[in-house]
Amino acid sequence: MRGALSKPPVRLLLAVVVVAACLVARLPKWHAESVDYQVFLQNWYHYIADHGGLRALSDPGFADYNVPYLYLLDGLTHLPVSALTGIKALSVAFDLLQAFFVFKLVALRFPGRSAWQPFAAALLAVLLPTVAANSGWWAQADSIYTSFVVGGVYFVLRHRPWWACTLFGLAFAFKLQTIFVFPFLLVMVVTRQVKWQSLLAIPAVYLALDVPALLVGADPVQLLTVYSRQTGSYQSLALNAPSLYHFVKTPGSTGTADLVRTVGVAFAAAVVIALTALAVFSRTGRRAVRRASTGASLTPNQVLLTALASAVTVPMLLPSMHDRYFYIADVLSLVVAFQLPRRLWYVPVLVQAASLASYLPFLYYELPGHYRKYHWSANEWRLISGLMILAALAVLTAAVREYRCGPAESARAASAHDSDQPPAEAALSR
Repeated sequence: MRGALSKPPVRLLLAVVVVAACLVARLPKWHAESVDYQVFLQNWYHYIADHGGLRALSDPGFADYNVPYLYLLDGLTHLPVSALTGIKALSVAFDLLQAFFVFKLVALRFPGRSAWQPFAAALLAVLLPTVAANSGWWAQADSIYTSFVVGGVYFVLRHRPWWACTLFGLAFAFKLQTIFVFPFLLVMVVTRQVKWQSLLAIPAVYLALDVPALLVGADPVQLLTVYSRQTGSYQSLALNAPSLYHFVKTPGSTGTADLVRTVGVAFAAAVVIALTALAVFSRTGRRAVRRASTGASLTPNQVLLTALASAVTVPMLLPSMHDRYFYIADVLSLVVAFQLPRRLWYVPVLVQAASLASYLPFLYYELPGHYRKYHWSANEWRLISGLMILAALAVLTAAVREYRCGPAESARAASAHDSDQPPAEAALSR
């Protein structure tokens, strides 16, 4: 079987299976209109179609997404498909791009054309319940920015920082939630895994994608402040997200609520600083900082665990997070489970359970009447959040362990835990 996987026709067939599975998994709810589609997405689509296509972006205030997504909606208005089909198909296309980068990441861990694990990871990536529901049911676009984030992590591991930061810039241009992995980027920069100069690609890409809107007359200030306006839209401490704030009693006054938010942001910053310090003062980190240039300083385990730790802990600690804000963690937890299958196989299970439970109130939210089939009680939310907390603790514990080990110790520990991996592949993956 392993030999057969190396044959091009077999690999092509497996790729077709992944694509087919992606489409079939989304068919049952393909014609369902979520409340977000009804209230926001279809209105944006029709506004663009009725106001001259791209020229509608001369005043992008009709939507609360940044203009790169609106460019894609403009493209859909010129296709012979309905708004619902076009919007969902767009997200599904990025589901497949996301699965491609998952394949590439897992292929670094299991190299060789005869390895089955990359194909299994890609298949699972398109079948993850939250991923399938996000695009095929909810018509949301979280796979767009997350596919670029996962691609950026891949290029970090390939020691191609400019490509990595270009993809992070694309992700940030589509969604503010890309900031959840900025602590990861900080660690990569201070340990010289990523050149600091390459960070310039992030604002460069963001600004370049504003150019088409500027050419049709959009206000530069409005374009540059789209994310700052979003941050003040919601004031609740927890917005259907499995965060720590379900364990915090709702403050009775605005001043107390603001204090809780400030403490939450400070706590998140403290965790980021601690994670950065852990990386810098680890054995590999100290050596990396002393190096005059970038190179193979951090191990793949350290890089991937740092990325996942960033993606899961930041939205857990920040106030006013939404249900879909753990989407990056949904995908990266799958990659980490393949990276450390004996130690962290259960992490994507915990993350998926918490994320999917958070999705349900909105997936079954219907207009008119604002009907909700699922309305979790306070205790149920604590249970859901507890699953995500367990996942975060597992990832952070594994990250601390990896940073405390040197590269040789990390490889020996991995061999002990993952004895089913061939020695040559184990050495190459470290």
